[in-house]
Amino acid sequence: MDKSRLYGLLICIAIVVIGILFMAGVFIGGQAGYIALAVPVTAFTLGVLGLGFWIGWTIFSIKVVPPEPEEKETAKK
Repeated sequence: MDKSRLYGLLICIAIVVIGILFMAGVFIGGQAGYIALAVPVTAFTLGVLGLGFWIGWTIFSIKVVPPEPEEKETAKK
C-alpha cells in the first residue's frame, strides 16, 4: 500500500473515532437546555466530519496509474 492510500485510510479511521467520541460526549452530558444547543452543533459537526471522511475515502480509493515512459524520437526532423 502506498503512502497516499495509507494516509486516506488513517483519515477515515480518525474521522470515525472523532465522530464516536463527539456523539458520546453529547449524549453523556445531556440536560434540557443543553440538548437544544447540542442538536444543531452536532448536525454541523457530523456534516464536517462527513466531508473529511469523504476526502479520506477519495484519497484511499483513487487508482494511480504510473506514467508511461516517453518514446525517444530517433529521427530528427
